[in-house]
Amino acid sequence: ELLERVKKGGGENAILRHTQRNKKLFVRERLRLLLDDGDFLELSPLAGLDMPYGDVPAAGCLTGIGKICGVWCVFIASDATVKGGTIYPIGVKKQLRAQEIAMENRLLSVHLVDSGGAFLPLQSELFPDKLHGGRIFYNEAIMSAMGVPQVAVVCGSCVAGGAYVPTMAEESVIIDKIGTLFLAGPPLVKAATGEDVSPEDLGGARLHSQVSGCTDHFAPSEEEAYECIRNVVSTLNCEPVPEEDRDHDSPLYSPEELLGLAPLDYGCTLPVKLILSRLMDGSRFQEFKATYGTTLVTGFGRVEGHLVGIVANNGELAHDAALKGSHFVQLCGQRGIPILFLQNTAPQPAGPASISQAEAHSNRLKAQASMMAAVACVAVPKITIVLGGSFGNDSYAMCGRSFSPNFLFLWPNARVALVDSRHFPTVPSDGDWTGEELELKQLKANSFSLLCCFDCAFKPVLFSALSRLEEESSAFYSSSRLWDDGIILPQDTRKV
Repeated sequence: ELLERVKKGGGENAILRHTQRNKKLFVRERLRLLLDDGDFLELSPLAGLDMPYGDVPAAGCLTGIGKICGVWCVFIASDATVKGGTIYPIGVKKQLRAQEIAMENRLLSVHLVDSGGAFLPLQSELFPDKLHGGRIFYNEAIMSAMGVPQVAVVCGSCVAGGAYVPTMAEESVIIDKIGTLFLAGPPLVKAATGEDVSPEDLGGARLHSQVSGCTDHFAPSEEEAYECIRNVVSTLNCEPVPEEDRDHDSPLYSPEELLGLAPLDYGCTLPVKLILSRLMDGSRFQEFKATYGTTLVTGFGRVEGHLVGIVANNGELAHDAALKGSHFVQLCGQRGIPILFLQNTAPQPAGPASISQAEAHSNRLKAQASMMAAVACVAVPKITIVLGGSFGNDSYAMCGRSFSPNFLFLWPNARVALVDSRHFPTVPSDGDWTGEELELKQLKANSFSLLCCFDCAFKPVLFSALSRLEEESSAFYSSSRLWDDGIILPQDTRKV
């Protein structure tokens, strides 16, 4: 339902105004004209939903991966039906993530610019810092130096800082009558100088194609602009991806059954091999250290014909399991095999209550630290799918967001949090005090009113905290804040 809502952009009225009054194509129609078969993987489509500064579906822009003339590319396309394509802080974050993907994977970048520029009331969250708006232009320069091509289409307003995007691209196209490019539009010119000037005279397609030279190609219509960009891509000397001719088997068990296997209990009680048998080609899986550290499953298999190493939670990431994971990750690094991490981490175990438990706890931490180091340093592509829970330090060892996987996707049932709210310590009721809690009660026996205040007032605070933790650990909370690359349906996992 949320994805369908996002596909409607700013809503029916906004789309009508955009397409009928302004005579422009809707952003998804533009992509259908530009991309081979109009097919693409949209990244973080729910970014910006229910954010504190208002509902900004898709953050005013679409980002994704698709093919143009057989060449894989990342696209960043403004959606002017959402608040005029105005850039919010989450929109900046979304564009920076798309550029990061382009740099990591050396993918052509295509910008479709139709934006009113930065949302000025939030300028302190948009402009000054290292990973704010200016980083977009820095990345453009770095990508050019790396030899990663970038092209742009000015298909609407291109105002203020956004004007640098097409001018820093290697080649840019501007569309007659609807494309405009300037640092400050006619209202600001009027306010500053008292002069009346039309958008066309100030920064229209003919001006920038014939006078300023800011753009390289003039297009009489949108359709011709996207055909022009496709022609430009054909001259970039980028090798098209060869057609996949490798044969691969479908899983013996239907991937559709993954919808029924998505775990709602994050205690890792579901054997992960049930999921692997519906992901791997032919349901074949060559397990590594099958009888050692069995709470982590490792091994090799193929997905759509591609050889991958699998690291999958099957319970608590205990000492032996973490050592096994560290060993296997290093093997994949030596052989140059991409790694697929399947996260369903167990809730954190209780703290040690004896010296022997403390020693075991320390050994477990050392083994996990070893696995974290291996995961951080291995120089192969890493893709992480959160099947269920993603909790605490286990999520680091399993290549969570802070360990920079090339891509990270969530199933809709996923939970992302430091701790699982259902395993949070509870406040004992009267008569149930033991140990340190009883000692605390005795120490405060002479401060009866303070104790009553603590006993009565702390519980609502705790329950409020638990409620907030429950809300903030949902997959939708995570995805709307761009902590991942999107929520995917379980049955689509192989394709994604």
